[in-house]
Amino acid sequence: MTGKGNQSPPPKNPSALEAAREILLQSNNIVFLGGAGVSTESGIPDFRSEDGIYSQSFAYLPETVLSRSFFLRHPDVFYDFYRQRCLLPMLTSLPNPAHLKLAQWEKEGRLRAVVTQNIDDLHQKAGSQNVLQLHGTVYRNQCLTCWREHSLEEVLKMEGPARCTCGGLIHPGIVLFEEALDEKVMAKAIEYIRTADVLLVAGSSMSVYPAAGLVDYYSGHRLILINKDISGIDRQADIILRGKVGEILGAM
Repeated sequence: MTGKGNQSPPPKNPSALEAAREILLQSNNIVFLGGAGVSTESGIPDFRSEDGIYSQSFAYLPETVLSRSFFLRHPDVFYDFYRQRCLLPMLTSLPNPAHLKLAQWEKEGRLRAVVTQNIDDLHQKAGSQNVLQLHGTVYRNQCLTCWREHSLEEVLKMEGPARCTCGGLIHPGIVLFEEALDEKVMAKAIEYIRTADVLLVAGSSMSVYPAAGLVDYYSGHRLILINKDISGIDRQADIILRGKVGEILGAM
């Protein structure tokens, strides 16, 4: 395990960007923890920014619609919101420089894992192999009755609540509010973060648990944060870079 006692502190003289670049280029044990802000430059809206989904007006709060209890009680309203607000923006989205840079680092043997809260599979489309999706993916959906799997294309073609040929309601491949994260995925994420030399956190307010709590497992002092706004882990970060994730990582 790599801890604070046996690492040299980040350089103090260079600018924050230069200091981050130097640390990242020298490491072969980087772990990336990302949120919705990683994909906004690909045209996928986030939730909490001033232009995000939460800033828009709906009949129900987004976190209410995207909860398990609401999904089971009102699958018609759920699927109307889910298709329009979550799925359609992803159909035309492509990896941006952030996704591509991370895939490059993995190929070069410097990045060990991508831990993401995103459900869009853009990391995989960019070429990343070791991707841990904390909140699932829109591309795998399963019937709650017969457990048959359904593709994203199938779900999009259906009208109203997505139902299997058996008549059962299809659960989207994402983790809804009120549902627990996959324990195996969480355990892997914790282990990668716990043993990381560099933890790079980007595009997240770090305010949604349990994902936000993952940072606490990192014991090093090379925690680099890239975010447009203040986050819940600013005080823990060793280097903070303000701006768009794609623009900053693309310049690395």
